Amino acid sequence: MNGLIIKAVGGLYTVESPDGVYACKARGIFRRQGISPCAGDRVEFEEGCITAVSPRKNELIRPPLANLDRLFFVLSVRDPAPNLLLLDRFLAVCVYKNIEPVLVFTKVDLADAGKYAAIYEKSGFPLCTADYENPQSVDAVREMLKGRISAFTGNSGVGKSTLLNAVAPSLSLETADISKKLGRGRHTTRDTVLYTLENGGRVADTPGFSTFETDAYAKIAPEELPECFPEIAAVTEPCRYADCRHLKEPDCAVRAAVAAGEIPQSRYESYTVMLSEALQRKSY
Repeated sequence: MNGLIIKAVGGLYTVESPDGVYACKARGIFRRQGISPCAGDRVEFEEGCITAVSPRKNELIRPPLANLDRLFFVLSVRDPAPNLLLLDRFLAVCVYKNIEPVLVFTKVDLADAGKYAAIYEKSGFPLCTADYENPQSVDAVREMLKGRISAFTGNSGVGKSTLLNAVAPSLSLETADISKKLGRGRHTTRDTVLYTLENGGRVADTPGFSTFETDAYAKIAPEELPECFPEIAAVTEPCRYADCRHLKEPDCAVRAAVAAGEIPQSRYESYTVMLSEALQRKSY
C-alpha cells in the first residue's frame, strides 16, 4: 500500500493511506543505506513495515521533514523581537531547497510590524499578519495552507502553537508563556507531527529554534548564494566584473542597489556574513 508518514518518533511511524492510519516500522536496509524516514515522506508499506521511500523533492534535517511546499516563519514583533540574521539564513535555505517561505507577524498588538514587513516586501516572499482581533487575518493564513504540506517554525515564544490553534482550533496544541528571566519562550512542541486540516492542507508545528547552523541544512556554494536572496538576484544591471562577489569590488551593481535603498541593508549584511562563511568552508 501507499501512504504518507504523518508522525515519526523513535523508529515508529504513523502512516496515513486512503484505507486508514497504520503504525509501521521501517526495514533495516534503510538504516544501512543512510535513509531515515520522516514526516512528509511518501512510502510503500505492507504488514506494518515500510518497504520503500519515494524520492524527496526537499527535506529539512532539524526538524526532520520532507516534501514541504511552504515553510511559515512565525515572527513576533516583540518579546522576542526577530533575529534577522537567523531568519535570513533560513530563508536562503528555503530558496535553495525550493520551499516557498511565508512570513507571519504575531503580537501586533504590542508593536507595529511595518518596519519588518518593509525589509522583506522587496524579497517577494508572502507576508501575513496574525491579528486575533481580526479573523480575516487568520483566514488568510488558513487559505495559504490549503492543499499543501507546510510547517510552522520560528524562535521559541513567538506563538507558533497559538497561531496554529487559531487556524485549526480542533488541534488544541499546548502553549506556554515567555520566561521573564530568560526573555524567551519555553519549548511546547516536542515531536514533529503532520496535522490534517479541514481544507486538505497538512501542517507541522515544529520545536522552536534559537540557533541555526546553515551548513547542517544546506552547503550553499558562494556562486549560488546570490540566487538565494531574491533582491540580489533581481539586480539586472551588470557589475564591472563577471565574477563579482558583491563585497568590495568597484562598480558593483548590487552594492549600488543597497546604497540606493533598493536592497535593505540588513539583507545585504546577512548575505555578506553567509558569503564569508561559504568562502571559508572551501577555497574557490
